[in-house]
This record gives sequence, structure tokens and C-alpha cells, in this order.
Amino acid sequence: VDESLSYEKVLVEILHQQVKRLRNKEVASVKVLWTNHLVEGATWEVETDMNSQYPHLFPSTPIKA
Repeated sequence: VDESLSYEKVLVEILHQQVKRLRNKEVASVKVLWTNHLVEGATWEVETDMNSQYPHLFPSTPIKA
């Protein structure tokens, strides 16, 4: 294996948004589709993390639960 090679995951599309209500807080997450992955390979990620890395994929007003 060539150590100089790298693989970069790039978010392609937001498939779903949800807010999980825990005992003392709410956690917003998004289901994201990555490049070179099928829909079945989509993952749930923290919305604020994805918004900071890919702001162009989020609406200007946040979605409330």
C-alpha cells in the first residue's frame, strides 16, 4: 500500500434531519450521503459539525423540531 495516497470523504447531500431529545438537552443530527457511497452507506452526523464544514448545504435559517 502506498502511504502517500489519501481518501477524502466529501458530503454530497443531506438526506434527513432530526432532533433527539435527551433528558437535559437536544441533539440535532443529519443523515449525510458521502461521495463514492450508496444511500445505504449514509451516516448520521452532528448537525453543527456538518454545518461548519459544509455551510452551502444548509438553509440560512435553522430547522426547529
